[in-house]
Amino acid sequence: MSELKLPTPEAIIFDMDGTLFETDTLLIPVHHRVFETLREEKLYEQETPPVERLLSCLGMLLEDIWRQVMPGSTEAARKRADELLLQYELEGLAAGEGELYPYVEQTLRHLKESGIKLFVASNGLEEYVKGVARYKGIAELFDGLYSAGEYATASKVDLVARLLQDHNIHTAWMVGDRSSDVEAGKANGLLTIGCAYARYGRAAELDGADVLLSDFHELIILLEQ
Repeated sequence: MSELKLPTPEAIIFDMDGTLFETDTLLIPVHHRVFETLREEKLYEQETPPVERLLSCLGMLLEDIWRQVMPGSTEAARKRADELLLQYELEGLAAGEGELYPYVEQTLRHLKESGIKLFVASNGLEEYVKGVARYKGIAELFDGLYSAGEYATASKVDLVARLLQDHNIHTAWMVGDRSSDVEAGKANGLLTIGCAYARYGRAAELDGADVLLSDFHELIILLEQ
């Protein structure tokens, strides 16, 4: 982690998957259920793609994810996969599946008590993003949960710009694990913090981040420097 002296931000904006939420703890069983159902419904005839392919696409928009995960699939199959993914994710969350990364809740509470506004900006679906926050008991800590699914943004750059404008925020940190998070932070003039503890992307995803975290709790150390 950097020894930079960083100005205290008005707000910190977090990605969800691979940043706050350890997505594979929910997504691995959901992935298999989705493809079993697609085959039962005759929408997909091939074997289930490796779950690693889906995990490596986290951070993309859903329409792009399915083109990577099941190339050559029909639009009907991809649309149904969207529906099934959300259904099975929410069922899993309701059943207690899925875990936050270590120290996420404690760190978020400390940041909130320090007077910093907290937000999520995710390329996921609205119901999923809000569902993770609700079922994992952190929803009330956020001043806003922004998702591409709710705001129909074409990129995370646009989503973060909308968030900053809505809340009249001038200084913020962008925290995430993918190149889309670094891009969104840089394009909006924010300090960008890369989550190097996440396992879903390549290390090069975080090229250009101002600071790298090896543990979520290090955000408190950064803030106190």
